[in-house]
Order: sequence, then C-alpha cells, then structure tokens
Amino acid sequence: MVNIRSELWNGRLETLDPAAELPPVEWRVAAHLVPYEEAVSTMAARAAAIADGRAPELVWLIEHPPLYTAGTSAKPEELIDARFPVHATGRGGQFTYHGPGQRIAYVMLDLKRRGPDVRRFVVTLEEWIIRTLASFGVDGGRRDERIGVWVPRSDKGAGHEDKIAAVGIRVQRWITLHGIAMNIAPELAHFSGIVPCGVSDARYGVTSLADLGVSATLAEVDTALRREFGELFGRTEIAG
Repeated sequence: MVNIRSELWNGRLETLDPAAELPPVEWRVAAHLVPYEEAVSTMAARAAAIADGRAPELVWLIEHPPLYTAGTSAKPEELIDARFPVHATGRGGQFTYHGPGQRIAYVMLDLKRRGPDVRRFVVTLEEWIIRTLASFGVDGGRRDERIGVWVPRSDKGAGHEDKIAAVGIRVQRWITLHGIAMNIAPELAHFSGIVPCGVSDARYGVTSLADLGVSATLAEVDTALRREFGELFGRTEIAG
C-alpha cells in the first residue's frame, strides 16, 4: 500500500477528476447477504473483464454475513477472538469486521483511463464517504496516519474519535478492487474480536450512524452514495 498520508498531509493530493467522457459506471445493489468467497471471486472475474474491455466499470453494494478479513498488513496478535470466519485478503490494511448493517461498496474502476494515481483514488474514496456522511449531518474527516474516515466523540472524552468507515483497496492491471465499508447499523460489539485496522489507542473506537443517533436505512444511504459518487467519479447506470 502506498504511503497516502505522507503525501496527503503535505497538501499535494487532490481527488480524481470526474470522467465525464467515459461510459457510465454500472451500479449494482445485492438483495441478500453475499458470502465473502463469492464476492471475491465475482469481483476478480469482473475486474479481469474490465481490464480486457469486455465489461463496464462497476460499483457493487453488498452486505456480508459476520466475518473478519485480514489485509496484507494484518498482524496475528491483532486477532483477539476468532468468533467469526477469518479470511485472508489481498487488499491493503489490517484486520476489519464485516457484517449485516454495514454497507460495503466494492469499486471496480479502470485507473488507466481515469488517471493511474492510486493515492488520488484513495483520497477520492475518502471524500466520497465524507460527503455521504455530511448529507446525514455527520462531520466525518481524514486523520493523519489513520486511514479511513473518523468522527470526533467529545462525549467520550477529550481527544476521543471513532472510525465510521474503512478504506481498503487492491489494484491489478490498473483495475481497482475492494473499496469501502461504512457502518450504518452493524453490531459494534463484533469489532471487539479484533484490533480494528491496527488502531489500539483507547481514545479511538468504532461507531456507526445508528450509534451516533442517525436513523438511516441502507436504501437511503445507497441513494446518497450514488449521488456523491456521480459528483466525484462520473455517471452511473443501474444494472439491468
């Protein structure tokens, strides 16, 4: 994984430019929980098809059954209690939890055509989350040395912040895989089986829209995600 934070906080990074000249990105929402192995297999096949020019780019919104994933930087001691299946994955990052009530967006875009800049892509993903949260009145933001999107929690004490969304990607043949995970209303106690994203400082925890007192359905969040995606990345088209 590239050192995104060192570049970002020197002020040299911007978001990707919307690709107005490209065909619409296919937008697909899964109707049921998707097993992790099935999701990874489907994503890999689609990314290969995009690279070969056989399929359009895709954003796939899903939920998983409860599970933990271990990114390429995961440390064994950060798996505290393997109460759910644990899957090794090729994305960057460390351990994270996925489960019902969490909106996962697998983002398969062609950076050859959009600009071969992984740093700007990740910053754009973060901006996508930040803008989506803002539409629900939540002030999310980036933090130095901590990937993802965070919200201040002064109610928990001075300097306390919680992570509300994670970012983890992989790039093959300049096609992006994996993406973001935003906590809408998951069971937050399930995160206690891991050190989420390797952040063990007691001041930093995990939250969700529901935990913050925001009542939002997955469908409402999906609508906001699609709107903000269009502003940042370009047009989308619902899968037929």
